[in-house]
Amino acid sequence: MSTQSSERVVLLVDTDRCIGSGMCEMLEEAIFLIDEDTNIAGVLGDGSLPSERAAVVIDRCPASAISVL
Repeated sequence: MSTQSSERVVLLVDTDRCIGSGMCEMLEEAIFLIDEDTNIAGVLGDGSLPSERAAVVIDRCPASAISVL
């Protein structure tokens, strides 16, 4: 039996690709924050999410700026 749903992964934001849409912050406000000055997303805390949820957040980023570390 797979335990993938409970496996946590660490996410990071490619600040060169980020367009500041805020989709990541809307989906996971405890993990992402859009900087008011630069309009670029940053990762809060350890940046970890369950792998299945991380896949959703990565898929929804319009700039493909989020990836697994």
